[in-house]
Amino acid sequence: MAQEKNDKIRAIMSRKEEHIKICLDKPVQSKDKRTLFNNVQLINDSLPELDYDEIDISADFLGHKFSAPIMAGAMTGGAESAKKINENIAVACEELGLGMAVGSQRAALYDKVLEETYSITRKSAPNIFIGANIGGAPISKGFPIGDARRLIEMLDANALYVHLNPAQEIVQPEGEPSYKNVMSGIKEMVKGTGKPVIAKEVGFGISGNAAKKLESIGVSAIEVAGMGGTSYTAVEWYRAKEMKMRSKEMLGNLLWDWGIPTAASLYSVKHSVMIPIVSSGGIRTGLDIAKSIAMGASMSAVALPLLRPATVSSDAVKEAFENLIYELKAAMFITGCKNIEELKHSRYVITGELKDWISGMSDRSKI
Repeated sequence: MAQEKNDKIRAIMSRKEEHIKICLDKPVQSKDKRTLFNNVQLINDSLPELDYDEIDISADFLGHKFSAPIMAGAMTGGAESAKKINENIAVACEELGLGMAVGSQRAALYDKVLEETYSITRKSAPNIFIGANIGGAPISKGFPIGDARRLIEMLDANALYVHLNPAQEIVQPEGEPSYKNVMSGIKEMVKGTGKPVIAKEVGFGISGNAAKKLESIGVSAIEVAGMGGTSYTAVEWYRAKEMKMRSKEMLGNLLWDWGIPTAASLYSVKHSVMIPIVSSGGIRTGLDIAKSIAMGASMSAVALPLLRPATVSSDAVKEAFENLIYELKAAMFITGCKNIEELKHSRYVITGELKDWISGMSDRSKI
């Protein structure tokens, strides 16, 4: 039994390390598809009647105050290198007054060493918003409420993220493509954890119809995590290829660009639910964040742009965040928005492929 547990821990750590290494060293973003934020045009204001220095980008999310509507998206944990990555992100977020989520925490239930790769976040950042994380697949199989509470407690987390990743599960060599009863399982998390539950994708986008279902079972917020940034079918394609799993490799290549573009997912979800929305998936600039807020997001989350800086230092992560903040404030200055509330009501124009996506989704009630 002990040997079986040790084998499982080694397998988890190996997979987590592979994910980090692939994201650092290989092309993992969408090949031919984009977020479609390039089809969203904010309106220039030549008479903004404000000074750049008076712009206030503070934001509220689920009862927590943020200095800016920006979070570090869920990335990692459960591997030796993940501890330093999570620590550097947490320190930067603490210094800047931002927030973060950790990667899937199920590994932390197996061993104290793995737990520390996640709990380092709260040790390094006592005041920020931190999200715990568990996947839809284990929830569909009856993940115990007691274990979910343990995941929350090890971080003193402010919320529990449930990541929805069926496309990744079907390609991942050790994947669990089991999602039957996932909604009832999420509902149990909402009832039994005592914390807000945030449903998020991992890069394939949430549709308006799925968002309605999530809202109906009590989820507090939705992170769209749309297509156009990191593709986790691509990540698993590299692993399947290395493991010579030909069918998985072929499927990963087929589904490399699978999903709903982030801007289309955001639009669809915003026009389907009343709960807060986090825009993520290929967010690369402060202008992307400004467009997201104008389209109805309460927050934005970034992941891959922080990964390499997080392997260097907390200062490197802080610099990456500060660049996004500078770009966001610049976008607000040239659109005449002195705070986030005004940005939420700023005008924008939708063109091109995004317009086609919106038209297509509007014609089909099941999307």
